[in-house]
Amino acid sequence: MTTIKHEAIPIVVKLPKPFRNGWNRIKGVTVEGAIISIDPVAYFFRYENPTWLLCDWDGVRSNLLDAQETTETVVEQMTLDYIKEHGCRTSDPAKVLTTAYAVYCHTFREEYLEDPSLAEMGVTSRDLRALTEMGTMMALNRVELDGSIGNVGPAWMFGEAAKVVFDLDSHEAEKLDHLYHGSWFNEPRRTEQIKAHAALGGRLVHGCQSGQEQHMAGGCVAPYGADIQRFRRELRAFRREWIERVRSCGR
Repeated sequence: MTTIKHEAIPIVVKLPKPFRNGWNRIKGVTVEGAIISIDPVAYFFRYENPTWLLCDWDGVRSNLLDAQETTETVVEQMTLDYIKEHGCRTSDPAKVLTTAYAVYCHTFREEYLEDPSLAEMGVTSRDLRALTEMGTMMALNRVELDGSIGNVGPAWMFGEAAKVVFDLDSHEAEKLDHLYHGSWFNEPRRTEQIKAHAALGGRLVHGCQSGQEQHMAGGCVAPYGADIQRFRRELRAFRREWIERVRSCGR
């Protein structure tokens, strides 16, 4: 069942580079080169609050990315303070996608492929593209401060959506999922992504945080202070249904 509580205006954005044509397999998405069109009614499983908090990416890049934590202020507090000072609400999903694309192009950039630890893991340019495109689409998801999930679409189910869009087998999807869930983020890249996510108004929260849970439940950018326990309860209640709906796009 899809829940739409606001007028669902079609989303159209032109990004700097073309997206993979495999996005056309996801219900509600049309990709024509760098132009992405989304029908919210068809795409979203839940679309209750189409507003987002953003910070200007150029400002984040110039004023926050090189900032160092101190004995007085840790990187998370520094990032939260920046969001409080510079965050602005928007109801323009195209702006969200444009900002997210910039964030993830930076976070998953090609120069990191020279890192021997990533080379040992077999990380490729294709993996970086998948991480960037998935992260961009995931930015339209939304979690409220009370922990309730306001917006969720197929890209939330990161690994399952990547299988459909990028023709990945289970092993390849699991590798991508492991990268997203932490193996990409050594300490320098972890602190970098915390600061970079200021542009998206929050912090990266994963849907899978226990070895007893199956992966592929993705995650989202949640506001600082969100009730993560409620978020996880709500995700647990719906994740099987949502994962199955993503899988059906590939059949």
